Amino acid sequence: MKRVITIGGLHGTGKSSVADRIAKEFGLRRISAGEIFRTLAAERGMTLEEFSRVAEGDAAIDRLLDDTLVAEAAKGNAVIDGQLAAWMARENADLNILLTAPLDVRVARIAQRDGRDFEDAKRETVTREGSERARYREYYGVDITDLSVYDIILNTAKYTLNDVVTILRLAVQTFFAQAQGHT
Repeated sequence: MKRVITIGGLHGTGKSSVADRIAKEFGLRRISAGEIFRTLAAERGMTLEEFSRVAEGDAAIDRLLDDTLVAEAAKGNAVIDGQLAAWMARENADLNILLTAPLDVRVARIAQRDGRDFEDAKRETVTREGSERARYREYYGVDITDLSVYDIILNTAKYTLNDVVTILRLAVQTFFAQAQGHT
């Protein structure tokens, strides 16, 4: 067992917050596709929406991001969050988690996190997700609406962040114990 957990979900589902906490709980490295993408956009002086449009015409951007996730998963001992984390980690992933939440809940979180207007954040989120969905299908043949790769699916709109972490902590703890024959 490589001790690799992936946390997937659309923007604003809480992937980063949950991944931070789970990584700390289990002493794992934390790898974030979103942080890598935001850093690449900032380095080019672009908004996320602008950078997503550029990525639509430049497959190298997604390949760089996703190759990084593949390499980090192979190293083991990590929590990897990103929409394609489960697909990129492949056989290196021990437990694949999907976080969900309704669009308006996700957008409200994004607007609050980034100090932005709700409608502006909604427009950008919908545009960005549409762009990503098309690229993932074109580049990797991945349909992000196919949930068969996930072991756990949790609607984060139903719980507080602490509740989500508590639920997933128990799931991860139980999985690790079973894998080590301590059940």
